[in-house]
Amino acid sequence: MKWVGRFSGYSAHAFRKDLVSGCIVGIVAIPLGMAFAIASGVRPEYGLYTTIIAGILISLLGGSKFQIGGPTGAFIPVLLAVVMQYGYENLLVAGFLAGVFLVLMGLLRLGSLIKFIPKPVTIGFTSGIAVIIFSGQIANFLGLEEVERHEYFFYNMKEIFLRISSLNLYSVLIAGICLAALILTPKILPKVPGSLVGIIASTLIAAWLFPGKLTTIGAAYGPIPAELPSFAPLDFTWDRILLMLQPALIIAMLGSIESLLSAVVADEMTGTRHNSNRELIGQGVANMAAPLFGGIPATGAIARTATNIKSGAASPLSGVIHGIVVLLIVVLFAPYASSIPLASMAPILMVVAWNMSEYKNFTHMLKMRTGDSLILLVTFVLTVFTTLTVAVQAGLALAVILFLKRMSGIVAVNKMLPDHTSGKEKVQAHMVTEERNCPQLGIYTIEGTLFFGATHVLENLEEKLLGDPDLRVVLLRMGRVPFMDTTAEANFISLIQRLMQRGVIVLISGIKPQPKELLVKTGGYALIGDSRCFEHTGEALNYALEHLQFHKCLGCKQFAFRECTTLSSTGSLRQHIS
Repeated sequence: MKWVGRFSGYSAHAFRKDLVSGCIVGIVAIPLGMAFAIASGVRPEYGLYTTIIAGILISLLGGSKFQIGGPTGAFIPVLLAVVMQYGYENLLVAGFLAGVFLVLMGLLRLGSLIKFIPKPVTIGFTSGIAVIIFSGQIANFLGLEEVERHEYFFYNMKEIFLRISSLNLYSVLIAGICLAALILTPKILPKVPGSLVGIIASTLIAAWLFPGKLTTIGAAYGPIPAELPSFAPLDFTWDRILLMLQPALIIAMLGSIESLLSAVVADEMTGTRHNSNRELIGQGVANMAAPLFGGIPATGAIARTATNIKSGAASPLSGVIHGIVVLLIVVLFAPYASSIPLASMAPILMVVAWNMSEYKNFTHMLKMRTGDSLILLVTFVLTVFTTLTVAVQAGLALAVILFLKRMSGIVAVNKMLPDHTSGKEKVQAHMVTEERNCPQLGIYTIEGTLFFGATHVLENLEEKLLGDPDLRVVLLRMGRVPFMDTTAEANFISLIQRLMQRGVIVLISGIKPQPKELLVKTGGYALIGDSRCFEHTGEALNYALEHLQFHKCLGCKQFAFRECTTLSSTGSLRQHIS
């Protein structure tokens, strides 16, 4: 059989590599799946079901050869907020709708647009999510009792402060043991998952030395069933769909960003290239299927994807095997998971939060003290203290405002005069001085993108030109204007119309294809006249010399082209340079 596509050149040796990497990633995914589910406010087995169903489908249908999908830390604050506000059943509906959005994004080929989200926004909300995850595990790490979960960071911190008197030293000790295993295992046994070692070691010590002293998964959520996830159709109503549209869109946007970031990481590690639109479709189908079996939203998991690659994965089959491994372990060993202390899960999520915090990029960008630093800080603070939706919207809005400000700042209009000393009669800005100027002829070079944020430049030019009573001809050099939008076009045409009403002749040179096409469509090009639009500045100046008659040159001390020896003569422009 000849393998094609992502399985091109597949062999028995490649299968063995996929088998090994799939088993390793599957073992890594089990504690993470349960931990992410618990932190999201749902039962731990729902995280395992997500790992199984979404993990397999993302690998089969996605656009990345090595992507591992499942529940991730990035979703925790969003899913917890949905569960607390709308309930678990509505979370499933939101997850399904998010899958629909993802499929539509892929079909509409919007995958490439995700890369245009500014990096300060991405780092800001990712670091903010890391803070929320880390702080959310403080209570379990300390073994605090009767801690009520809140949607907002401030109230959760207040709750911890109020319950600090219930500190459980046994919980701190067990959490410390798990944390030590997480830190030391990669250094001593780099091929062994530290999270698995930490959970097994801390659980065994807790059961042996401190029985009944710590809250376990079973005590908090009941026993984990040792069975396959069962199919349960969702209860869709129009009111429920409308209610969950906004949460679904947030989940879809966050999922698309995380999955494509993970795919990019995989590309960098392997030298491959993913198909972003296919990846979104695969993610969408997986998120539509998972809720039908009780699963929560899933996306590409950067850490598990990296583990998959480092373990020698050769194809998407490793991701399928990882889901099957989790399924087998659930069926065979689920009852034992009920004995895991919550204190053992807390360090795992804290380490996940630390790894996803991007603290190096965060501190580096903050030290730059630029507009990006402000975007980063605003997005981060709003993520922590409000909601992810508010933070991303504010971050994007601020990024757009600063971008428009920068763009408008690089649009310039400079008056020019020919430099007869150059030998080629090129126009130069430095030729315009108080002693050398021509009140009848204005040559202006416009530089930069003309868009709605830069219309003030055209308004200033209009004010300057209309304030000159001696002006007879204006030459606008547009060779350095790559783009013009409709707002700028309206201002541009308004400028030309008002000049023409004053009897001023307008010439255009060097206009680029896009501005020209826009002016043709709006009728502005016809208003100016094809005969007065030139490819080069020299052609426009020659036209002025040959065809345009000037009135008295009132008081010019130095003429544009040559020194003017007759300060008050009358006649044509040619007479002034003869």
